[in-house]
Amino acid sequence: MRAVVYRGINDLRVETLPVPHIGVNELLVKVAVCGVCPTDIKKIHYGTVKPPRVFGHETAGTIVKIGGGAKVRAMGLKIGDRVALHHHVPCLKCHFCRHRAFAQCETYKRTGITAGFEPSGGGYAEYVRVMDFVLPGVVKIPARNSFVEGAMLEPVNTVLKAVKRLNLLRGDNVMVAGQGPIGLMFTKILQLRGINVLATDLLGSRLKLAKKFGAKWVALANSSNVARHTSLDATVIAVPSDDAITQSLQLVRGAGQVLLFAHTKRNIPNAHQPSAINHQPLDFASICLDEKDLIGSYSSDFTIQDEVARLVFSRRLDVRPLITHRFPLEQTAEAIALASKPTEKSLKIVVQQIP
Repeated sequence: MRAVVYRGINDLRVETLPVPHIGVNELLVKVAVCGVCPTDIKKIHYGTVKPPRVFGHETAGTIVKIGGGAKVRAMGLKIGDRVALHHHVPCLKCHFCRHRAFAQCETYKRTGITAGFEPSGGGYAEYVRVMDFVLPGVVKIPARNSFVEGAMLEPVNTVLKAVKRLNLLRGDNVMVAGQGPIGLMFTKILQLRGINVLATDLLGSRLKLAKKFGAKWVALANSSNVARHTSLDATVIAVPSDDAITQSLQLVRGAGQVLLFAHTKRNIPNAHQPSAINHQPLDFASICLDEKDLIGSYSSDFTIQDEVARLVFSRRLDVRPLITHRFPLEQTAEAIALASKPTEKSLKIVVQQIP
């Protein structure tokens, strides 16, 4: 089979690999679509993991082989089923799972989908092996929905998980900083929950989209209009901007929350844009006296995947308009290059093998 193999920093090669063998309670899935995620871009650009690997974890495809076993039978899966995959599933028993910090669970940190080499998602290949411990993360795609919608379940899950971390009431005001595909999903999900959203971005075209996705107000991120909104109950930082954190802590009112979603580059020099944060330290007294929360959210929540599926497959959150570019497998490197340096016209990038 064809696969895009990571051979080192910024080195992706289309190679021929054997189709993965599967065991009992495992699946072989023919990949239809795989989304390009910033998490994989980070690994490719900064070399944070050792090669060789086949990345890609926002995956949907068709089951072409089943290894048998009680787990598969219990799920009612069969050859020909169109499915969305989740590459991480928690144990639900450990200290972290009991605290609903699923991304910190050691079982969750294991990747259960591979196209070869060290399991790394494998979606940038023609076939993937789905291991038994992530079978609970397999979701059937309804007949009326597309593979692309299935592939978007995982990123939507991460957004809904983050929204659930906020202590919000209907009618509250929330700023979403950054209106890329993730920011637009935040805007829509918050709007569906009765929240008034202030959407900010550096691009006017993104702000027009934000209005379509339910934003009540929009403002250019570098304009004085943002500072006029001083009655915010929370902000979501969907861009890796340190300045946005400093600004948010000033804008949220007492008991407000600032949620970090895009600051995922740990211990990498110059990972984030140069920031005034070095010259204007965080006001810790404000956090304490005004009872503000600075929190983070990372990765997905296995326990809400049914809710996510209903949200996406019902099209209450219609993810289809977010897809602006589709690349064939052979052009995965180009897809990743565009996603890492988006243009005004680019949003969600996918590698698509089957319509």
